[in-house]
Amino acid sequence: MAPWFIFGNSLKHDCSIAEHIRRMALMTRSPASAPWQLFANTAAERTALARRQFFEEGVRPSGLVGEAVIQSWMRCNRAHVDTRRAVVFDAVTPSRLHATLGRNRELLAAAQLDLHSMESALAGTDCRVLLADAQGVIVHATQHDTAAQQPILRQTARVGINIAESVIGTSAPGIVAATGQACTVNGAEHYYDCLGAMQCAAAPIRDVHGHLAGVLDVTAESRRFGFDAASMVSLFATTIENRLLQAQSHDHLVLRFQASPSLFGTPLEGLAGIATDGTVAWMNTAGAGLIQPRHCDESGPGDVERLFGLDLRALLRLGRSNGPQPVRLTSGLSVWLQATWQGRDGIDFRHATPLPAARIADAGRTVQCIEVAETTASTTTMKTATTTTPADTPATPATASPPEAKTLHGHSRKLIEDTLAAHGGNIAQAARQLKVSRGMLYRRLHRWSQTDDVVPDTNTSAG
Repeated sequence: MAPWFIFGNSLKHDCSIAEHIRRMALMTRSPASAPWQLFANTAAERTALARRQFFEEGVRPSGLVGEAVIQSWMRCNRAHVDTRRAVVFDAVTPSRLHATLGRNRELLAAAQLDLHSMESALAGTDCRVLLADAQGVIVHATQHDTAAQQPILRQTARVGINIAESVIGTSAPGIVAATGQACTVNGAEHYYDCLGAMQCAAAPIRDVHGHLAGVLDVTAESRRFGFDAASMVSLFATTIENRLLQAQSHDHLVLRFQASPSLFGTPLEGLAGIATDGTVAWMNTAGAGLIQPRHCDESGPGDVERLFGLDLRALLRLGRSNGPQPVRLTSGLSVWLQATWQGRDGIDFRHATPLPAARIADAGRTVQCIEVAETTASTTTMKTATTTTPADTPATPATASPPEAKTLHGHSRKLIEDTLAAHGGNIAQAARQLKVSRGMLYRRLHRWSQTDDVVPDTNTSAG
């Protein structure tokens, strides 16, 4: 009918706006004893008006419900015409559930502490915490004592239930799984009528590749949230995402930075992962907010030195500090920064520090020194000396680095070769000094022997 087209951003050409408003007043008039009501006043009234416009009149209800909900209604309407049908919450097959839990081990490990904290905070409410994978399959659900009074959640809040948009229609976790954007869906905003008593707020969790790794959701039944559920779920989703990013950065130099060191370890800390070639592999939302957009091109964040003003060697030296250090970004912003790197093979660069070169005659070759500092109080620091055969041959500078040391893998190789040289090639002693297994060193040396025509000895030069 004509009056509703006002909300649909379109007008009939055969009558004026004033006529439309007059007709609207007539259509929305309450019973004779009540005053006229031109616009919907409550959220429930706006949602009811939006559903009438969309499902009965085919008009887009812009401004009455969120755009994310409208887009979800449109997707669901193409696949499911009847909004009155009952939704069956069936679990996925056991084989699919087993595969899903296996694929999401890292996500569950990263979320374990925060899920417990979140459930403790919500223990006095009737809310449930749900964690789903990127496809919408629940991998964690809160068990609640009030399940008997929550018939829908009693069926839904179970591990293995698929709550994707294609299965249960419009819902907050379904929209997040479909779009990757945080969302809140209240009451009748759900596509199916049988879910009209549900309230849910969800936020995405992304991995180091920028892909959706999971969906964190808070859901209540038959009552509205008594708190800002969207802010709470976003806070915990950010914390879980930060843990997951660091857990997946096996061969990345992880940078933590913020304007104040007191923000380290909070959802507000900036995080970035530096790949072995010195480029920024990933950056969380807080970190991207500290880097000006003009410093990032469309192909990715770019080179770490261009963004942070420090090259890879400087960042590795910074990583040997016990705490965050003040640095100035290329944008001019001063931040506190801390760098950590733990390789997949277990070598920690914080134990490696360069030593001044010295000349000791031994075996007619020059060996660059390196000190591998012990982390336990009972051990002492070992220092190796540089040796030269001719007395007048200058020692190799300790700051000089071979070309392959410009990458993280190059530093790892150099550290191993220098330590082996310091121990005269003794694998057992070098492994003990590096705090790794002998098998790992044997595998590294074997791999280098296969990839190099001649295994370079970066620690020695002809006398």
